[in-house]
Order: sequence, then C-alpha cells, then structure tokens
Amino acid sequence: MFFATLIAMPLLIARLPADYFTRRPVRDWPARRPALHLLLVVAKNGLGVVLLLAGLAMLVLPGQGVLTIFVAIMLLDFPRKRDLERWLIRRRPIFRAANWIRAKRHQPPLELPPAGFRKPGQPG
Repeated sequence: MFFATLIAMPLLIARLPADYFTRRPVRDWPARRPALHLLLVVAKNGLGVVLLLAGLAMLVLPGQGVLTIFVAIMLLDFPRKRDLERWLIRRRPIFRAANWIRAKRHQPPLELPPAGFRKPGQPG
C-alpha cells in the first residue's frame, strides 16, 4: 500500500480540476444509468474505506498519511462531505503539499475555497 500511495496520490491530486473546491458539483448522469451509478458508488466507497485505513496506518508508519486520508475523504460519501473537504484543503500544510504536487506535474494551483462551513440549505 505504501508504494501504491506514492504513485496514486500525486496522480489523483494532479488530475483534480483547479476549481474543484470552489465550483458547485454537477451530477446529472446517475438518473440515466442507475445500475452503473450504484456499482460506482459502492466501488468508490470501498476504495475510500481502504485508503482511509491505510492513511491512518501511515500516520505512524512510513507513507503519505495525511494526503491519503484527504483523498479517502474525497472518495467517501457522507453528509457535509464537501464542507469537510473545503475545511481540510484550507489547512496550510495540506494546501501547500497538494499545490507542490500539482506544480511538479505542470498543473495550475488549486483555488482556495472561502473560509467557514456553509449552513445547511445554503447554496455552495
């Protein structure tokens, strides 16, 4: 898992759109293909749980623990996930590490989202 995260984490972070944390997500395809959507949600959450456990282990073992946990959270589905993602990326070490990885891959830096959790029911 250590070597997998060394390869996968930079690729995933570099592939994020620069405005991932500032734009509103668009999800219009699940209604057209509900069976495929269910399969992808189960697979995505399964991978998220594996990465979360690996990231927690890497906090005390060698590896990119914090970045792996961050990517795991991005994969998991739970209420107010978007708010948690934005809060995490505003942490200076995570933001700097993600943008350092993006610069190495010749990608533009991530846009920093506005501060604060949004209230339930508030657009964002």
